[in-house]
Amino acid sequence: MDRTAPPSTLTHIWLLAKYELTKRFTNKSGMVALIAFMLIWAILLIYPIKSASEFIMQPNFKDFTEALFGTGSLQHLFEWPVAEFAVFWLAALYLFPMFSIFIAADQFSSDKQRGSLRFLTLRVSRTSLFFGRFLGQMFIQLMLIVLTLLATIALALTRDMSLLVPSITTSLLVMINLVIVLLPYTAAMAVLSLYANSARQASIFAIILWAVVSIVIAIINMNFPQLSWLNWILPGSQISSLINTQGLSSLALAPIPLLQTAVILFIGKVLMSRSAL
Repeated sequence: MDRTAPPSTLTHIWLLAKYELTKRFTNKSGMVALIAFMLIWAILLIYPIKSASEFIMQPNFKDFTEALFGTGSLQHLFEWPVAEFAVFWLAALYLFPMFSIFIAADQFSSDKQRGSLRFLTLRVSRTSLFFGRFLGQMFIQLMLIVLTLLATIALALTRDMSLLVPSITTSLLVMINLVIVLLPYTAAMAVLSLYANSARQASIFAIILWAVVSIVIAIINMNFPQLSWLNWILPGSQISSLINTQGLSSLALAPIPLLQTAVILFIGKVLMSRSAL
C-alpha cells in the first residue's frame, strides 16, 4: 500500500508564510491596520512628498542643499530619474523600519500567551514555524511596499505621463532595497516576540534594545575609535549611507543587512529550539 510522503520542512515554511499573509489581510484587525497604513502614506504622498519633489526640480534647491550639508553630500539625490521617488526613498528608509517594528511584533507572543504555540509545534517543527512566520511577515511588508510604490508611480504620472517606464524601473530597485533593509528588523522582532508577552511588549523591547545598543556603541567609539566597525552590528546602521545613493549603486550596502539577518535568524532558530513554549 502506497504511503504519501509527509510535507517537507520547506513546504511547511511556505504554507505557514502564505497563511500569515492571508490572515493579515482577511481578518478585521489586519484590514484596519492596512487602511491606517494606506491613509498615512496617502497623506505623506499628497503633501510632503509631492511638495518636496517639486522643490527638488528647482535649480536653486541643489545650491541650497550643498550650502547646508556640504558639496556632494546629497549629489545622488538629484540624479534620480523621477523626483517623486527621490523623496519617497528618503522617507521610506526611515519610516518602513519603524513600521516593521510594530507590524512584525506579534510573530509568537500572542500564540505563546494563548497556549496555541505548543499546539502548533505538535504539527510542524519549531524550525518550520520560526522561519514560516518570519517569511510570512516579509510577504506582508512586501505587499505594503508594493502598494506604496504603485501610489508613488501614480503620483509621478499625474505630473508627466512619460515617466511611466523610469518609474517602473526605479520602483523595482527601491522595492528590492527596502525588502533587504527590513530583513534584519523582522528577524529581530521574531526573536524578541519569543520572549514578549504581547506585541506591544515586543515593540517596547525593540525600542529599548536599539537605544541601549546605540548608546553603548557610541560610548565605545568615543573611547576606542578603532572599533568603529561595531556600528554595523545594529540593524539600520547602513541607512544613513544609503540616502546618498541611486540606481544599482544602492545595492552596494546590501551585504550588511543580509549578514545581520543571517546571524539573527541563526540565533532565533537556536532560541526557538531551546525555549519553553
